[in-house]
Amino acid sequence: MSDSRRGKGRRPDSEHLAGEHAITDIGQLVLAMLFAAVWIADLFFLKWSAFLNGHVPLAIRIPVGAGLLVLAALLAQASHRAIFGETRKKPHVIRTGVFGFVRHPMYLSEILLYLGLLLMGISLIAGVVWLATIGFLHYIARKEEKLLLARFGNEYAVYVRDVPMWIPRPRRP
Repeated sequence: MSDSRRGKGRRPDSEHLAGEHAITDIGQLVLAMLFAAVWIADLFFLKWSAFLNGHVPLAIRIPVGAGLLVLAALLAQASHRAIFGETRKKPHVIRTGVFGFVRHPMYLSEILLYLGLLLMGISLIAGVVWLATIGFLHYIARKEEKLLLARFGNEYAVYVRDVPMWIPRPRRP
């Protein structure tokens, strides 16, 4: 978490956190509300860009979408457990669990959540909001990585070199 946000709505046990951009929470909230509003309005009322639902069988959309929702929930839970599951005496780069596979598992879980919903009810307009959300999360992640690099130096630089930002890669033996 950035120093500018210290003491503003922070968890009392979160002094070990570092590198959260100041607009992350509000940006995610605004985009989540926008996505939900557009997705619901297009699917159930306006039906401007929901025509693909008639071409992709529900028997495919629901299981794949539900699978992505479960994956998103598991990824978010594992991320929170890795960050908040223990108190660190000294802040350090977390490289264990899901943070050993991707650098931004919480943001990735958000992307997968929206994708799961999009597959369950296809709305091209909501898809545009999803793409904007990906752009926002990428921007925020890059800014936060600069904060983390300034705070942790070489330890974080090595982490960036070793762990992909978004898409896990197969482990080398």
